[in-house]
Amino acid sequence: MSAPATPTERGRAARELRAFHEEKALGKVYDGRLLRRLWTYVRPHRTVLTISLVALLVQVVLQLLQPLLMGEVVARAAEKDPALLLRTGAALAGLLVAIQLVAFVQVYTMQLTGARAMADLRRDVFDFYHRLSLRYFDRTPVGRLVTRATNDVDAVGELFFSGVLNAFGDLVSLAAIVVLMLVLDWRLSLITFAAMPVVGVLVDFVRRRSRAAYRDIRAKTAQLNAFLSEQVTGIAVVQAFAREEQMARDFDRINAHYRDANKRAVFYEAVLDAAIEMVSTLCLASILWWAGVQRLGARPIDFALVVTFTQYVRQFFQPISLLSNRYTILQSAMAGAERVFGLLDEVDLAPGALPVVPAARPAPDEAIALEDVRFEYKPGVPVLKGVSLVARKGEKLALVGATGAGKTTVASLLLRLYEPTSGSVRVLGKDVRSYDPRELRHLFAVVPQDVFLFPGTVLSNIAMADAEPDRERARRALERIGAWELFERRGGLDAPVDERGANFSAGEAQLLAFARALYRDAPILLLDEATASIDSETEARLQRALDAVLEGRTALVIAHRLSTIRAADRIAVFHRGEVVETGTHEELLARGGIYAALYRLQFSRQEREAERDGERASG
Repeated sequence: MSAPATPTERGRAARELRAFHEEKALGKVYDGRLLRRLWTYVRPHRTVLTISLVALLVQVVLQLLQPLLMGEVVARAAEKDPALLLRTGAALAGLLVAIQLVAFVQVYTMQLTGARAMADLRRDVFDFYHRLSLRYFDRTPVGRLVTRATNDVDAVGELFFSGVLNAFGDLVSLAAIVVLMLVLDWRLSLITFAAMPVVGVLVDFVRRRSRAAYRDIRAKTAQLNAFLSEQVTGIAVVQAFAREEQMARDFDRINAHYRDANKRAVFYEAVLDAAIEMVSTLCLASILWWAGVQRLGARPIDFALVVTFTQYVRQFFQPISLLSNRYTILQSAMAGAERVFGLLDEVDLAPGALPVVPAARPAPDEAIALEDVRFEYKPGVPVLKGVSLVARKGEKLALVGATGAGKTTVASLLLRLYEPTSGSVRVLGKDVRSYDPRELRHLFAVVPQDVFLFPGTVLSNIAMADAEPDRERARRALERIGAWELFERRGGLDAPVDERGANFSAGEAQLLAFARALYRDAPILLLDEATASIDSETEARLQRALDAVLEGRTALVIAHRLSTIRAADRIAVFHRGEVVETGTHEELLARGGIYAALYRLQFSRQEREAERDGERASG
């Protein structure tokens, strides 16, 4: 029984967990470069955006007329002329209706622009994920990547959905109100403008602190999503090892950080709202006091002017309040944009972004080849050490060796999921870097050990590469591996497949992977421990089908099952990242080297079990 972890060890583990989920620090939140990049997504929809901006200007003009008409209504009421008062009131009502109609057009077109632009941005992020190398996914939490395409893009969309871009109209309105107030009464205007230094100090105070708060929210959101994704994916392991309480404590810590970040942002926003409302109320009170003093003097102020002016004071502070609120939203949006575009600037791209290597001139019958290939997943930790291999067209080459010897890495390099550190990898006579990645991968049909099934149907999973699946072709694939009757009992090609294939056993999922490979009908077949999850009886049926399917095709077989390896034309034995032996099954056994030792340790037991199964079947 192992000793309990010391406080130092627990602290180190907690720091490692935080480091894995932590977001890197980014540059300044407000950046004109980000806005220019965002404009590339808005530009295709600029016609709708232009309609929105024109409607915004019309709305500003109509709102500036509203206080004048209200003052006119008060003046007409003082004249005691019902007809004139009715007409003025009707004009005011019509103006209010017009303002709301124009506001509807403006809000609708602005949000429509944002929805379309964000859909384009989200699509680019999704497409970019397919261009990233697997090395990037190995070191990046899934939840963080999901956050980029969801929460961060939504934060950028708030520029449109919350009317932040209406700040242009706020500035125009503010400038026009200042002019109108000065024209109406410069003394009352000075009372209003005297509050501006206080407002400026408040805005600057909140601006500097809300910037950090909203950046922190974006970072904590990514951490939370990453942790939740990890826990949902590994829930079976968590429950099996009774780690619920520990995981709950880790979640509480991350959740508390997320809550605190939101509390800080809400606090600064509430401070600004309350402060501006207080300043505007004090201004109105001061204006009314001044008007009352003047009314008792020799030159009283007209009551209609006071009504008009107080409405402009409210409109004066409304853009300021909106600008401050929109500024806080802008901070969140810019933080989201910084992270989204920071992702799109990643240089750890999949092979399509790397230099093309001129095609070599190999032997005409060469199907796949590795020439002095070296590879490292982590710098300084070699996985392949100068591996050289050649498989001719139509040859079945088996790779065997202990776990971690580098067998599966060879398959990943052939598919160009990773780039070799040095050396050359060729497929059908061409360096893999001279292929378009999609063209290269269409040359392969892959049957992995860990099969991933997508939600849908059996047909959609077998024919996943086709937009319009061929039902007859999919059925033939199942028949050729002897699995049609099995899946017919479950509903045939239209049988539903749950998320991750949870309603299918590991063996059934493996059979679907074989059917998927047969449906693909590619010239090269990669089998990576493909029969590991299949029982002996199913494997026997499958082996008979594979014998026919493999005829005329090149096959790279990574396996430990005796029946698969013994049927190979050649066997390459891997040991600590190097090919130490090659030959047929009989040749390697006669040599008495590593393969013979592996055979004695692993395969002899399987052979004895197979013989016993055969004796029981014949008996």
